[in-house]
Parts: sequence; C-alpha cells; structure tokens
Amino acid sequence: MNLLDVADVIVAVDGRENILELGEAARQSGKRLRVVIEVNTGMNRAGVEPGQPVLSIAEEIVRHPNLHLVGVMGWEAHTAAIRDPAAKEKAVATAIGLLTASADLCRQAGHDIAIVSCGGTGTFLYCVKQPGVTEVQVGGAVMNDEHYRGHYNIDMPVALTILATVTSRPTPTRVILDAGRKAMSIDTATPRALNVPGVRELRLSAEHTLLELDAPSDWPRVGDRMEFVPGYTDTTVHLHEEIVALRNGQVEAVWKVAGRGKIK
Repeated sequence: MNLLDVADVIVAVDGRENILELGEAARQSGKRLRVVIEVNTGMNRAGVEPGQPVLSIAEEIVRHPNLHLVGVMGWEAHTAAIRDPAAKEKAVATAIGLLTASADLCRQAGHDIAIVSCGGTGTFLYCVKQPGVTEVQVGGAVMNDEHYRGHYNIDMPVALTILATVTSRPTPTRVILDAGRKAMSIDTATPRALNVPGVRELRLSAEHTLLELDAPSDWPRVGDRMEFVPGYTDTTVHLHEEIVALRNGQVEAVWKVAGRGKIK
C-alpha cells in the first residue's frame, strides 16, 4: 500500500485469502489497488483453475470497493523445454487459450479485463503470436544465458557477461580466474568462456573458475581478462553491485543493482 504512493502496483491473486487481506489493507489506507487473477494454465504451481473458478474469484474481487480487477495472468512454464518447435508452439497456444478463454468468460459477465499477461523467456517467441494477449513477460531473455539457450532453445543474442581476471597459470593447460560461484550462477547450467577455443573442462568453486584447455597454450596470461556467459542470469545479477553497460566497445552507463542483497 505504501508503494502505491510512488508506483502503479498490480498484485496477482489466486485465492479468497489474498483478496480479503489486500481488500482490508487497501480500505484502511484509503487507496485503490489494481489486481489480476493468476490462472493455472498447466504449470501446476500457483493459480486458479481456468474457466468458472476464475469467474468466481473475479466476483469475489469486485465485492471489495478498494480493489480494482484489471486482468488475468499465467505462466506456461511446462511448455518451455519442449524441443520440437511445432509441438512447443501448439502447447503454448493451448495453455494461453485457457487464459484468454477465462478472460472472455469474465468479460461476458461484465468485468473489464484489460490485461491478459503471460509468457516468460522460454516461451515468449510463441506468446507474442497468440490472439488476445496484451502483455508478454519476457524475463531473462533480455540478457539470455546458457540455461535459456541450451534448455529452452532461445537463440537470442547474449547481452550479459561476467568479466574475470586470470590470476594463475599453474600449468600450460590450466587457467585460474578470480570469479567463481559468488560471481556467476551455476545452478541451472555451466557458464561458458567466450573466445577461448579448446576448453576441455570448466569448474567453479566459491571464488575461482578453473579452465582446463585441450592443448598447452601460453594464452591467456596472468592479468588477462576474460568474459563468461553466466549459466543463469536470473540468479547472477543480484550478486553484483552494478552492471557496466557498453555500446560498440565503449562504456555508456553504469547501472546500480537496486535489489542487491535486499532479501531479509
């Protein structure tokens, strides 16, 4: 409710408990809060079942004068890893069809459903084609990483890398760098070293990355810098204080990571 003073907050709800608590908080603050209904389109995490259950939640929301129902949302994550493009497109269309049908059912009952929000990095290329969708949650695709490229087949440019420095060359095939798990996530995929041919093994510890090369080489040398594509950008960005933004090799901006270490 305090955030409403500085931002246009929209909260997703999927149960009566959500609605009652938010409605009372909005009433006490004298504010009106926009809400959307989260719909389970097959991921089977949170969300109201599509169809009549969505309409029932909508009817509950509109009974609270300090809540403003504005739409529905879903996340068809169960389709993200389907490798065959035709099968994936069909599965995404089926899932989003449940969402748009629920929105239409609410509209037929007189509710103003302006937002139909769906998608994520693994599906956005297909979501944007679906009729009735007003918003696609592109997610980590704005940066891309090894997880999205390898597991979700998202062939988009990589826009985020970690810059590390070579600190040791114990053997002609071994390279040690000063960035490990505390600098780049490895929980869903292994980071990839850019512009380094013949990497036989890449291993991360807390503070270091170890590369084993296929053949002896005197490059890179101690002090050289190397770029790594993170395994998973979603759990990498918050590890850093800032992001250095480059265009055509020149530093154009430095962005502070406002959410760095903010979870209590």
